[in-house]
Amino acid sequence: MDTGPGRRAQTGAVSRTGTGARTDVVVVGAGPTGLLLAGDLAAAGARVTVLEKRPAGLSNLSRAFAVHARSLEVLDARGLADELLTTGRRVQRVRLLTALELRLDDLPTRFPFVLVTPQYEVERLLRRRAEDCGATFRHETPVTGVEQDADGVTVAVATPDGPDVVRAAFVVGTDGVRSTVREALGIPFPGETVIRAMILADVRMATPPPDALVAASRAGALGFVAPFGDGWYRFIGWDGERDLDAPVDLEEVRAVARATVGDDFGMHSPRFTTRFAADERQVPTYRSGRAFLAGDAAHAHSPAGGLGMNTGLQDAANLGWRLAAVLRGTDAALLDGYHAERHPVGRQVLRASGTILRLGTRSGPLVGAARHALTAVLEHVPPARRRAAAMVSAVGVTYPRPRGAHRRVGQRVPDLPLVPGPLGGRLAEALRPGRFVLVLPDGATPAAAAVPAVAGETDVADRVVVHRADGNGTTLLVRPDGYLAAVA
Repeated sequence: MDTGPGRRAQTGAVSRTGTGARTDVVVVGAGPTGLLLAGDLAAAGARVTVLEKRPAGLSNLSRAFAVHARSLEVLDARGLADELLTTGRRVQRVRLLTALELRLDDLPTRFPFVLVTPQYEVERLLRRRAEDCGATFRHETPVTGVEQDADGVTVAVATPDGPDVVRAAFVVGTDGVRSTVREALGIPFPGETVIRAMILADVRMATPPPDALVAASRAGALGFVAPFGDGWYRFIGWDGERDLDAPVDLEEVRAVARATVGDDFGMHSPRFTTRFAADERQVPTYRSGRAFLAGDAAHAHSPAGGLGMNTGLQDAANLGWRLAAVLRGTDAALLDGYHAERHPVGRQVLRASGTILRLGTRSGPLVGAARHALTAVLEHVPPARRRAAAMVSAVGVTYPRPRGAHRRVGQRVPDLPLVPGPLGGRLAEALRPGRFVLVLPDGATPAAAAVPAVAGETDVADRVVVHRADGNGTTLLVRPDGYLAAVA
């Protein structure tokens, strides 16, 4: 449902009491998606208010562990990747199922691996950047209603001091699978529950596994082990449907681990156990007028492949530069490109994680044959292996190109070597100001580059001009999110 900027969507009563603070963009939810978006907008000079229902300093522990190559590139373009690399372990071969392994070591990127690090490390760096850039955070402030009109949005909140409202030009819901913003907008979340009761436990281990990630599937059961990095480990497993509300005890966790990964690693001292449902859902639209959805608020899928947090980070990278450009005066039609580019990617992620999950939890001759065939292809057919790695890591994501555009428009631009200058010697460094980057052959002048202005640039002054150091004579105009906007 797209209400358009002149129509209205709401849920509940939006009280007009309170201070009525004003801002440019309200971001609801301080997870990785919301934090990256808030930092991008604040770095672009926008006033950003982040609303979070959790108290300040309360960690949500860590739901994600895998930071894939494209997400590391996104963080590199914000000056955060190198610091994040010091917090985790690099894994070049990812075992998706017992015999299904994915090689990442030949990915065309500076980061040919998956980084195993807790989600809270990603949040820590993104939070620091957002605060340094001037984003405002309001904790213990759950959203209770949303209204939008021709001039902006009004977000109603509950605070420790009573009801309040925040007025903004735009609102973005990055508030997870139970998104209040999504419900406020009346946007459906169609899909299904694939597994009703997976178990999750944070434990200590007497004899931890030597590998950074352990994943296995045996007889239709699944097991996964990942480290927090501080002596705690997370185990996720499933060996048959259970009551979602039934308590989880340590012996059940051990039993599922032995049945799946073949060892319980001396699990002890659990600090947290629960059951959760693995859903596959996606909203039909990522935009409703002046309101947007990103991350888990827009798409939910199984944890297979570790794609959730990564997809949300890339949602934010795509949306942030568009909102910043519109706030600077660009035509608001630019915002339609967010849904057009990211919705198909979300659908692809649902299919990929769903395929991995079904291959691991279903048995029978046909499933066994499919699992064996896929394993053989990944082992012995290099082009297929590279395509699979590019899909999981997201370095292979390509956006639709406009009619008549160069065939490469919409592709991710690799981290090109540049003639060293004030912004460094790599494209990722040149992207850090959050503007379009005009990449010229060495020695060429901007006046000689026949690259027209494109959607998102208020004028050519929005371009950072750099020169290639690889001898290639092609001129490229790179979007702030690292995708190709034009070629000359």
